Amino acid sequence: MTGLRYVYAVCRPLGAPLQAQLTGVSGAPAKLLTHHGLVAVLSEVPERDFAEEPLRAHLEDLDWLAATARAHQGVIDSLTVVTTPLPMRLATVFRDDSGVRTMIEAREDHFRSTLDRLEGRVEWGIKVYVETEPRETAQPAPKAASGRDYLRQRRQQARAHEDLWQDAERFATRLHETLSSFAEDSRLHAPQNTALSRAAGRNVLNAAYLVPRAHSEEFVELVDRTKDAPGLRVELTGPWAAYSFAQDVAENVAEDVAEDVAEDVAEDVAEDVAEEGE
Repeated sequence: MTGLRYVYAVCRPLGAPLQAQLTGVSGAPAKLLTHHGLVAVLSEVPERDFAEEPLRAHLEDLDWLAATARAHQGVIDSLTVVTTPLPMRLATVFRDDSGVRTMIEAREDHFRSTLDRLEGRVEWGIKVYVETEPRETAQPAPKAASGRDYLRQRRQQARAHEDLWQDAERFATRLHETLSSFAEDSRLHAPQNTALSRAAGRNVLNAAYLVPRAHSEEFVELVDRTKDAPGLRVELTGPWAAYSFAQDVAENVAEDVAEDVAEDVAEDVAEDVAEEGE
């Protein structure tokens, strides 16, 4: 292989073949690199797009970023059908196969313990949205006859908003407690910025739940039984690879990659300085 190595995930040897002709980032085929009994799922990607400088520029391009994220997710989804993958961060890139092997060796124990913990489990996501305005009453508010009436109506509207948020928070708390008691583990994420997600309403719960694959149907039924509430919308997504429960692994690998890049840059600078001094 030539070019750089884009790593999607680390997993154990597959019990079934990958989807035929599975392609990933830049349309490159997904390949397996086995080392020390672990498998890195990767693609060969061009330096013109994934070397440090062009990659930094691409990450500011939302269209490129979205296309790359979709391709990355497509490989992870295919892996999730046949194994339990540990997803890497978007654009985790190494110089060559040797760099990937070094990464596996450096994190081998952590990879194995995390894979043991996540084996046979998937992630389900729950988001709860509240309407940004209280539901309209059957009769519209009468036009204020005086300044006092206007102030009274404003106070009533403020109380209605406050009641709406409080009801939403209570519902979200109960739902999270119910789902957490069923799941093996859970993670609370920061509420989503609806201006970026373009989802209607205000996000009051953004959580992930680790569930045995064999119990996923029961989990979905539990959500269906508990999600009905006036003025609220519950969104269930999944099943996914356990992103939220393998973040520490991805972050540690990302730190190693950053350190390797810094070392490479330092070496290049030192070589340039030496050449200029000759």
